[in-house]
Formats: sequence, structure tokens, C-alpha cells
Amino acid sequence: MKLIGVLLIIIGAIGIMWGGVTFVKDRDTAKIGPVDIAVEQKERVNIPPIIGVIALIAGGIIVGANSRRNPNLTT
Repeated sequence: MKLIGVLLIIIGAIGIMWGGVTFVKDRDTAKIGPVDIAVEQKERVNIPPIIGVIALIAGGIIVGANSRRNPNLTT
């Protein structure tokens, strides 16, 4: 559960600071003799700020509840 909480905190922080994630996706590739031609397309996943805040709070609650339940857990 702690891992889920940490992931929610990271997703929430990304949503608040940058508003989403941009990544590059290989779309088409053509091989003509010794030449390779590739087309890359940028795609963006938008994270609304309110979702970022909710994820950040939920992640904090999960991590906090996990540490209270297992006080001797060091990881």
C-alpha cells in the first residue's frame, strides 16, 4: 500500500506542477534499402490540477496510515 501512496504523491505533484506528461511515440517506420525512416509523434496526457491535488492528498493519507499501522517498518 505504501508504494501506491508514493505513486499517487508523484502523480499528484506532476499534475500540479506541469499539468500532465508528454511522451514520444513511434508512429510509422519504413525501411528503404539501407535507409530507415521513422515518424515520431508527441502525445500529451493532461492531468487537471484538481485531480493532482486529490491524488497528492490521497497518497499522503495512504503513506501516513501505513506508517502509523507499522511503526517498526523502516522501508
